[in-house]
Amino acid sequence: MFSGAHVILYTRDAEADRAFLKNVVGFEHVDAGGGWLIFKLPPAEVAVHPTDGEPKHEMYLMCEDLTQTLTTLEDRGAEISRAITDQGWGLLAAVRLPSGTELPLYEPRHPTAHGDSP
Repeated sequence: MFSGAHVILYTRDAEADRAFLKNVVGFEHVDAGGGWLIFKLPPAEVAVHPTDGEPKHEMYLMCEDLTQTLTTLEDRGAEISRAITDQGWGLLAAVRLPSGTELPLYEPRHPTAHGDSP
């Protein structure tokens, strides 16, 4: 029925953040025209969480080895904006996009729907 998911990140500096995803993160991409890059993501999953507050959406990039991923990204010029913390369900950290927006990363310690579960 569905062939994929399309995630949109709204940002104050789309051009700089696209360059970051292309050059620092290394995501493959296509040009949809006029430099409007669309990036190939790794396999994904979606979770539905309850909230008493205003509904929102979040995006996290999942890593098999968060420490190594952060080292690689930092070597490529990324700023680590949140150091690794143990959340129980996984290890959580973040890097800062050029626009100032944080991009959360995590190493799951829960079963995953997109591949081999821990």
